[in-house]
Amino acid sequence: MTRIGSERLFDGSVPLPIVLFALVVVCAAVLLRRTALGRQIYASATTSRPPKGRRQHRSGAGTAFVVCGLLAALGGFISVSQLGIVNAGFGKDREFDAIAAAVLGGTSLFGGIGSVFPGTVLGAILIQMVTIGLVSAQVDLYLQPLVAAAIIFAAVLLDSLRTRQLATLSRRRIRVEELGGDS
Repeated sequence: MTRIGSERLFDGSVPLPIVLFALVVVCAAVLLRRTALGRQIYASATTSRPPKGRRQHRSGAGTAFVVCGLLAALGGFISVSQLGIVNAGFGKDREFDAIAAAVLGGTSLFGGIGSVFPGTVLGAILIQMVTIGLVSAQVDLYLQPLVAAAIIFAAVLLDSLRTRQLATLSRRRIRVEELGGDS
């Protein structure tokens, strides 16, 4: 288990964590796009209340939490094997980056809209590029979260404007002139 973070596959050219990441992305994309469970997860993301009555056992939210826990454990194993130490503060305040990656990838904060690939994967790559760019530009360590938050705020604002515009365009407006009446 200690070699999972440093192991290489395909004649030493591809690190095992990259292969595991690709495998998780493919499995998640297939699960969400092609299965009934994926549709239940999208449906449970659009409602803010838990299901009632007999259908309570069919909720995808519980399964989503279990899968997230398992994937967090996998990420923890990989991180510990790469670093060689366990730190209680490791990963603290990283949930903002995870939410930002999903939103930048096109996932709606209001639920039910989004994709794993290419959406969230490209959002995660963009977040990482911003972080590396800020470090390379030698931006003050205390200003980096502020700059990243400003970029994410702009993305969320654009997403909400886009959602509102799409809702407006989807409504059909019939004018009186089109009906043959006078006004």
